[in-house]
Amino acid sequence: MLTLFPQMFSALDASVIGRARQAALLDLQVHDIRPYSKRKHKNTDDYPFGGGAGMLMMVQPLVDAIRSVAPRPFIGKRILLSPRGQVLTQELAQELSREERLLLVCGHYEGVDERVIESHIDLEISVGDYVLTGGELPAMVLIDCVARLLDGVLGSEESAADESFSSDGLLEYPQYTRPRVFEGQEVPEVLLSGDHARIQAWRRQQSLLLTAQRRPDMLRQADISAQERQWLKEQGISLD
Repeated sequence: MLTLFPQMFSALDASVIGRARQAALLDLQVHDIRPYSKRKHKNTDDYPFGGGAGMLMMVQPLVDAIRSVAPRPFIGKRILLSPRGQVLTQELAQELSREERLLLVCGHYEGVDERVIESHIDLEISVGDYVLTGGELPAMVLIDCVARLLDGVLGSEESAADESFSSDGLLEYPQYTRPRVFEGQEVPEVLLSGDHARIQAWRRQQSLLLTAQRRPDMLRQADISAQERQWLKEQGISLD
């Protein structure tokens, strides 16, 4: 990661990602951009040509930092976190998880000099249709999303496969744990039956219903059988 605020990435020392780092399942290195500035006071931003509000990150510190950390030929992807980039999806995360290395450049202020992007960035990625103060939080979202797909990080291959936005294109079904009854709310009987075929069928139906209610756009593109389409129709849900 290339950033103006290395201290923000301390969050990656905790939880699943922290344990994965300790187990050497992935290597995360944070580099400060400021030392690469050739200006007297090590500033990395300046006013944009043509006027406008805010400041831009300068080309020289960023290019020198990229060249130092990711010299060519770079085996992997050089990514700028940017609100104008391709939106991060589970499919894109899976693609990135197969790369040998990722360089994440965290923009700040009003953006970065376009010449950085033209010459030293392979891909711009956005984490959603909104604007943040910098690329550090999006970079951490990207790292978490990609890292959990690496072998051994979650401790179970099923954990990453059997969840929302997985290969079948549906949202994840509801889940429950102890106690069986809490303040009058009971766990669905089917989950206590021990009948794995019934449980799988119930979970599939719940995934279909939840996706229809919350993300109908996903449902229209999901891998659904003719029998499931008919069942949805019986529930009053049309895919037309």
